Amino acid sequence: MIAIRPAVETDIDALYSLDLIARQENERREFIRREVVSGNCFVAVMNETVIGYGVLNYTFYRSGCIDMVYVDSEHRRRGVGAALLKHMESLCKTPKLFTSTNLSNLPMQSLLAKLDYVLSGVIHNLDDGDPEIVYFKRLRG
Repeated sequence: MIAIRPAVETDIDALYSLDLIARQENERREFIRREVVSGNCFVAVMNETVIGYGVLNYTFYRSGCIDMVYVDSEHRRRGVGAALLKHMESLCKTPKLFTSTNLSNLPMQSLLAKLDYVLSGVIHNLDDGDPEIVYFKRLRG
């Protein structure tokens, strides 16, 4: 059973451990810490172990924005990402919700399509050679 709850400071080390980028990049660790402390981070827990996380904030044109969904590699394609997305959708305070993923991240694109997100645009030059695909979902209104 997957449980989703707000992340707390005692989760930070577990998030660093499961996120491969955070293991190597201080910028990602700072992002995780900042979002946990600010209350924007949510963790997926199974058998008392953190297996994924997501970040929901309102920094994208004052609309809800899911800045991150990350699931431990051993738990991918088992509904964890969908559970995180649905949880953050239920908490979103705005009628519009945005998220994005790299063009190369086909599993995330597939998940977003299954959850009725639609293509909203493309941002080039964030990651060299791998454009960011922006998605949108109208939650109400």
